[in-house]
Amino acid sequence: MSGHNHEDDDEEKIKCGCCHCDDCCDDDDEEGELSLRQLIAAFILFAAALLLEYLPVFKGNGALLSSNAAIAQSVLVIKLALFALAYIICGKNVVISAVKNILRGQVFDEKFLMAVTSIVAIVLGEYSEAVAVMLFYQLGEYFQDYAVDKSRDSIQSLMEVRPDKAIVLRGGREEVVAPESVAVGETILVKPGERIPLDGEIIEGKSFVDTSALTGESVPREVFEGAAVMGGFVNTQGVLKIKVTKLFGESSVSRILELVEHASARKARAEKFITRFAKVYTPLVCLAAVLVAIVPPVFVGADWSTWIYRALMFLVVSCPCALVISVPLSFFGGIGAASRKGILVKGSNYMESLAQVKTAAFDKTGTLTKGVFIVSDIHPSEKNKISRDELIAIATHAEKYSDHPISKSLKAAHHCPLCESADIQLAKEISGQGICVKVDGDEVLAGNLHLMESYKVRDYIPCQMPHSGTVVHIAVNGNYAGHIVISDQVKEESEAAIRELKKLGVKKTVLLTGDNKESAEITAAALGIDEIHAELLPEEKVGALEKLLGTAKKSEKLLFAGDGINDAPVLARADIGIAMGALGSDAAIEAADIVIMNDNPGQIADGIKIARRTMGVVHQNIVFSLGVKFAIMILAALGIGNIWLAVFGDVGVLFLAVLNAMRLSFEK
Repeated sequence: MSGHNHEDDDEEKIKCGCCHCDDCCDDDDEEGELSLRQLIAAFILFAAALLLEYLPVFKGNGALLSSNAAIAQSVLVIKLALFALAYIICGKNVVISAVKNILRGQVFDEKFLMAVTSIVAIVLGEYSEAVAVMLFYQLGEYFQDYAVDKSRDSIQSLMEVRPDKAIVLRGGREEVVAPESVAVGETILVKPGERIPLDGEIIEGKSFVDTSALTGESVPREVFEGAAVMGGFVNTQGVLKIKVTKLFGESSVSRILELVEHASARKARAEKFITRFAKVYTPLVCLAAVLVAIVPPVFVGADWSTWIYRALMFLVVSCPCALVISVPLSFFGGIGAASRKGILVKGSNYMESLAQVKTAAFDKTGTLTKGVFIVSDIHPSEKNKISRDELIAIATHAEKYSDHPISKSLKAAHHCPLCESADIQLAKEISGQGICVKVDGDEVLAGNLHLMESYKVRDYIPCQMPHSGTVVHIAVNGNYAGHIVISDQVKEESEAAIRELKKLGVKKTVLLTGDNKESAEITAAALGIDEIHAELLPEEKVGALEKLLGTAKKSEKLLFAGDGINDAPVLARADIGIAMGALGSDAAIEAADIVIMNDNPGQIADGIKIARRTMGVVHQNIVFSLGVKFAIMILAALGIGNIWLAVFGDVGVLFLAVLNAMRLSFEK
């Protein structure tokens, strides 16, 4: 992963010495980091020096016993040498880095705090404390590096879906090439166990594909001739020949990887707060430490060494590293946990907003329904004595040259091979109404009631049966032939998805659809949706969403979930736009803030749960870190505790905050 926030020019990088991404770390920053081997060596030297501290040649306060002066002097030299070696191993690069940062104008960072604290401790003769500060600081750095890498790996595991080769059929031969070099329309061969390199359509073969890396689904999906497949799926059984439909750069796998790679570039408000807070907090604490060291000795004659020691506690505990690393790490973990479930969140700011959702609006077709139309009812005219088969045949002829989903459903329901020979001429589409066509010399109309009225069809009647679909009315030579109901099927998961959202405290669910009001009302009643806005044009959907946004409280967010090209403006306008990505349009996915890869609306509730857990961890770390640090600062000013307590306030709090953040990365 790479990237920090580059959106706001006024947002400077956090200068606390604990930066962990390539974009905001230079080579100098890495000077302060130790390898595990160096860290262990420093610990051994430090432990050996501490053992010598308590040999019987010393009194309790470290002073030499006169009877063993020669031996004690030698032990003292060895002890100091061990402390010095340990300090050089774990502290030299930190001090050098601090000096370089000061020369660049970066004074108040973590390396500066650690360098000043340890050097002053050496001046005061507190050698063990000086080494301990550096040693535990380096231990904290090593641990947080490990934690960040683990969280990064939880997201970068998605990178395994990036294919490294494609077998393309050219001139009757198989050629192994880079996926980037395969053109649209070429045929690729995918063998069992191989990853599908590009989006395409199966033209030969049958198999099961593992989609878990992209969609989070554990059950393999059956695919066969004519099925669309995405790059990144793993072919588990038969050999597949696939016609490429998208270039590699435009394929689903490339789009997904791009979303994941740039997820950390969009910061949440909590992260921006930490950025601003660190810039103010660290200098103020340094000033407070100076006042603690100077004011009591100057104005009340207190002991200089005592108050300088207390000031050192201030400096050690003041570092905001626990906040600076644990808050982004929490978002990192949350985004990774969501990605493993097939929920791609484009940035931590969207994760933060998702946790505050109180209104959920949905498109109907393709989002709550399957977007697969079927003929659900056939009602021939009793007066004109037309059979069901005749009516569907006439409708199929009228829609023969149309690629509309409704036309496809009519063709799928018609099983008369003899009708293929019918003479079809002069097809004319009437915008917003239907089609007029000549079939074997007869004028056939297929469309809505407005079409029947326009052509003054005799004895037409509206559909009397309750339905949730589109009604296609048919007339032949001005005589009403009947009507056919084309219905979209509601997804099995939709009802449970709406129910789960309400359990999570979503106050209002809304349906925004271009379908007719009757169809929308039936779907809404079946799913338990609270509010309906039907027969909306794309621009009217945006207007309806604006009204919903206007009635919502500022702290409460509104999400909109959709999948079509016409949903892109609404997705962009909502507080959180969620695209149903597996079948969704490119425009919808680009406009959305979150992509559900498996088209399951139930994943929206899962995303909200993950977002709320993430924000809970963020708030826990902020409150805990600041609470402990301020408490130790007060104790330091009162003379209670020592530098070891301050070390806990820095490194110990960092350990606990990072462990808390890492819980999100390891959640199943």
